[in-house]
Amino acid sequence: MPSSPRHPAPAPENLPGADAEDLALYREKFRCRLPESLDELHGPTQGVVDLPLHMAWSGMTSYDLGKPRQRMGLYRTVLHEGLREDLPRYLDRDLLLHLWPVLRTLVGRTVRTVWEDAFPQLASRTRAAA
Repeated sequence: MPSSPRHPAPAPENLPGADAEDLALYREKFRCRLPESLDELHGPTQGVVDLPLHMAWSGMTSYDLGKPRQRMGLYRTVLHEGLREDLPRYLDRDLLLHLWPVLRTLVGRTVRTVWEDAFPQLASRTRAAA
């Protein structure tokens, strides 16, 4: 059964040993990709962005930042598929902060948790938007 507000995903402490270990490894995958600071993110804020195949391996490869849905799709893809060196190239600090209250609902729980734990200003944007 998928996770939902009525049926939340099991907490790591409630998972069997192998599942908890898999979850920890999955979190570490995203944690090790994080920049030291959001100030490192100087990606484009306008125009069309073409992603390399290691990120855009399924679906769209070009995103028009002038189109809100495409902009959100680009950020979702980069957060999920981007490597450490991709994040400063394709993400912009101010745009990420602006998009986060909605973007956080479009990314997986692990990505959301890793980013909000590392960068409290993202979590505070969410509370401010609520």
